[in-house]
Amino acid sequence: MRLGMFDGPSQPYANLGPRDVCTPAHRELALEAARQGIVLLLNRGSSAPLSTSRHRTIAVIGPNSDATETMIGNHAGVPCGFTSPLEGIGRYASTIHQPGCSGVACSGNQLFGAAIAAAQQADATVLVMGLDQNMEKEGLDRSSLLLPGLQQQLVSSVARASRGPTVLVLMSGGPLDVSFVKNDPRISAIIWAGYPGQAGGAAIADVLFGRTNPGGKLPMTWYPEDYLNKAPMTTMAMRDDPANGYPGRTYRFYKGPVVFPFGHGLSYTTYTQTISQAPSELLVPLTTLNAMKNSTPSSSLIRVSHTNCDTLSLGIHIDVKNTGSFDGSHTVLMYIAPPMSEGAPTKQLIGFEKVHVPAGSQKRVKIDINVCNHLSVVDEYGVRRIPMGEHSLHIGDDVKHSISLQASLGEIKY
Repeated sequence: MRLGMFDGPSQPYANLGPRDVCTPAHRELALEAARQGIVLLLNRGSSAPLSTSRHRTIAVIGPNSDATETMIGNHAGVPCGFTSPLEGIGRYASTIHQPGCSGVACSGNQLFGAAIAAAQQADATVLVMGLDQNMEKEGLDRSSLLLPGLQQQLVSSVARASRGPTVLVLMSGGPLDVSFVKNDPRISAIIWAGYPGQAGGAAIADVLFGRTNPGGKLPMTWYPEDYLNKAPMTTMAMRDDPANGYPGRTYRFYKGPVVFPFGHGLSYTTYTQTISQAPSELLVPLTTLNAMKNSTPSSSLIRVSHTNCDTLSLGIHIDVKNTGSFDGSHTVLMYIAPPMSEGAPTKQLIGFEKVHVPAGSQKRVKIDINVCNHLSVVDEYGVRRIPMGEHSLHIGDDVKHSISLQASLGEIKY
């Protein structure tokens, strides 16, 4: 409505067409969006990126290896043109193409032999597997987290035959249980591309050959297949329930095994993160003596409405150093774990910041926290409250910092 789409032919966007949308700048934007969205899930022995001098012939295999419309998913506009993975890889090396399956359903193995022969001839193999809109879309839910049909068998068979490194590229909107790949040393790397859009094949090739250093992070938890047996679709509860075996949902409450965790994503370089500036204590001013739920300081909970939220903002400064040999973009993920355990998330993402850091250099980022918004929890009655005590701040998986919250009213502290 804001664009004027319901205002008839006089609205300012009525006559826009390909000449306006398909400009070089817009095409480059589509390519850059695809590059930034790609997630490097596994890189065994730093086998990726591939080398144009050593890997001159690439076997490009899989039902999504020459995908076009699959890459734009649904709810998409008319693309300006497609670059498939096969076409993108072909800009870097000679290719031997075999689909391996007649479609992502992969209901037969009749094409396996040709795919295996291609892998035996090439310097490296790229398998482009996954899903499409026939498997998942609005109104069509999956009943399994595994690769469909005989895709797993194709991946394993080709990996055994490949005489060079084997990289698995996955296209999907949701998670996939590819545990078998994590346990197969013959598969060198795993890349998740999502549905990367019209320039997806070019972006995948740029990551495969190191023109782009991947910096994407998983936006969801990748669960193992047996998770589906414990979490029926009709149960919407977020919190786990050990009494009946319900595991809970999302990284905030699920504590079981994962294929890949929320926020996971590797790079061709390495980073260190250190907190350069952060408070260790903070007073939470109360506006009423009835603000405390109980009198125990370590477990007290204050209603957000009983404090002045405008005064409860703070900044956390983090130094990010690129300790590797590739320039790259790094996303700082900041989580918080409250002092209470019952009903509260194990941890919760409260902020993130993406920063480009050249090799060997360091940059500082700041993430702003509002105590009422980010350090509060919702109780069983739907009331948002701030727990007093030690809140544990996590920067990624390796940096931790504690912030102690204490309630105050004038000269009285609880």
